[in-house]
Amino acid sequence: MKKIIALSLVLLSPFAFHLSPLFAQTLNVQVGQVTYQFPANQAGEMNYSNGTTLTIMGKTFTLSEIDNMYVDETAVTDNLVSIVYGSSSATVTVAGNVAQYVEPTLSGAHVTIAQTNTEAVWGNEITYQLSGSTANGSLTLGGSYKCTVTLAGVTLTNPLGAAITITNSKRIQLSAKKNTVNTLTDGASGSQKACIYSKGQLQLQGNGTLNVVGNTKHGIKSASYIAIKNLTLNITSTVGDGISCEEYMEIKSGTITLSGIGDDGIQCDLGGTVSTGITTDHEDEDTGNIYISGGTVNVTVSAAAAKGIKCAGDLYVTNGAITATTSGGGAWDSTDKKVKASAGISADGNIAISGGTLLLKSTGVGGKGISGDGTFVVSDSASITITTSGQAVVASSSGTLSTVSNSQTLDRYTTNYKASPKGIKIDGAVTINGGVITITTSGAGGEGMESKGVLTINDGQITINAYDDGINCSSHMYINGGYIFSHATNNDGLDANGNMYIKGGFVYAKSASSPEVALDANTEGGYKLYITGGTIIAVGGLESGASVSGGTAKQTTSWTANSWYALYNGSTLVCAFKTPNQSTSSGGGGRPGGGGGSSQKLVVYTSSTPALKSGVTVSGGESYFGGMANFGGTVSGGSTVTLSNYSSSGW
Repeated sequence: MKKIIALSLVLLSPFAFHLSPLFAQTLNVQVGQVTYQFPANQAGEMNYSNGTTLTIMGKTFTLSEIDNMYVDETAVTDNLVSIVYGSSSATVTVAGNVAQYVEPTLSGAHVTIAQTNTEAVWGNEITYQLSGSTANGSLTLGGSYKCTVTLAGVTLTNPLGAAITITNSKRIQLSAKKNTVNTLTDGASGSQKACIYSKGQLQLQGNGTLNVVGNTKHGIKSASYIAIKNLTLNITSTVGDGISCEEYMEIKSGTITLSGIGDDGIQCDLGGTVSTGITTDHEDEDTGNIYISGGTVNVTVSAAAAKGIKCAGDLYVTNGAITATTSGGGAWDSTDKKVKASAGISADGNIAISGGTLLLKSTGVGGKGISGDGTFVVSDSASITITTSGQAVVASSSGTLSTVSNSQTLDRYTTNYKASPKGIKIDGAVTINGGVITITTSGAGGEGMESKGVLTINDGQITINAYDDGINCSSHMYINGGYIFSHATNNDGLDANGNMYIKGGFVYAKSASSPEVALDANTEGGYKLYITGGTIIAVGGLESGASVSGGTAKQTTSWTANSWYALYNGSTLVCAFKTPNQSTSSGGGGRPGGGGGSSQKLVVYTSSTPALKSGVTVSGGESYFGGMANFGGTVSGGSTVTLSNYSSSGW
């Protein structure tokens, strides 16, 4: 009876009727928990057929399904579908201009939307706005065209599955509305891939806050790319990865905080089997790359061998602030027969960092700051600070793990059966063209920077305090410029397994005692240390047989720890520094130029004739050893150190 009365208010003929566009009238058609709203100025002719159906703006209703029809003056926002969650149910309100394209189905507070349009509606896309709160609800969205999901102050928990499931394979914008806090939680007993899952491209954005809890697997997962901007995103707990996607990922702006993560913080995989390579505007790109151009990223992971940020392709950082902390131990990979460890950043491809600030910390055994299988390039304004404090981890033939706290024991294991806590470990070439890099390692095998290929330093400021080699490469090493401080407490300051060429820059290297040296080239393999320029302070001496030209090298075997020294190039002050250890008058042994005992040397090299003063008074600045790229203070007093000509005699 109520349907007939409502219809009689608006019918103008047996076959068609109109609402008056002269007033802000809206026809509301209610079907269960769904209300369709048709503004008078849009409704036009409405067809009433055979006494069984009513068609308005392309949407056909069966009269038997209509619970109510009424006219009011409610304003309607085109292209908007509003979903309001309550404790045990939800209501859906659909704008009339998209009514024919949206088919909602509800079961309590679980909402399923089938979207059927194949092109933009009135020049725009459909927006689904979620608000309200429920402990037993969800949104499942399917379709074939781009759309937006707006979170407008929603708390949504699905105890049996994902909070939001998007089966639409097109680009989806998931936006948190400004000044709103939104919390999504999935169930612990479901089979879902994530708390938020999208089959298509997922753009996470908005000026609001999104909190995510993933109780079954990932926090957020896309089977395509993910792009993030402006959003404040907090993933507070997951069983699997915090954010996982395929093809590529972009982080443009916003604040991302990931904690309580059960696996990797951020992971990007290759979607197919072969990379497309980088494409224009990333159109149809499938590379497994991650691009970070802004924003703040804070990642904390504690699982064994977990990575803060991990990609199957390349990693590019041009701006932003990234903090990654890993604390998980090592893990034995029974498939690859290899020990694996945690890393703040890990890439199967190349890594290029030209800007931004990176703070990477690893406390687990074998943990690394940066690990890459390709090349590594640092340039421009990049700032990288890495600290590793774990020991090395090794495996038995059966894969049983144990911790090793000294390098002698570690050396007994082959590569696949050990993992060392390195600051930067790169399988390809390393090139430093600028930026500031600061690395501290304290565990067995802890090298500061390692390249399995050629290592080249053209510019930048590098400060390393390492347990093992400060800087190591498996091939040739080229130092053409920049400021380098490398202190190795148990090995060489700089170590090249090929030739080492120092042509420019400022190098302060300190080695352990004999047989280690400050600057080590692989003479055993027929290679050599070549010095043709720059400024060098080598506490521990140079590799035997070094070739020195283009300047003068001088040496002393007597110095005092923590005493200020001033180095001059002729009469020009170059820097002031403190040595991190003291020479001794006995003991030692080993090769000439090595540390320990009377054979340990402090070698200085400048383009003119180097001179050294000890016990100087320094004011108005810090030494390079203190972390500055060059000396900016004043020096007074002191006494001249007697230097002898450096001899690069053989063994």
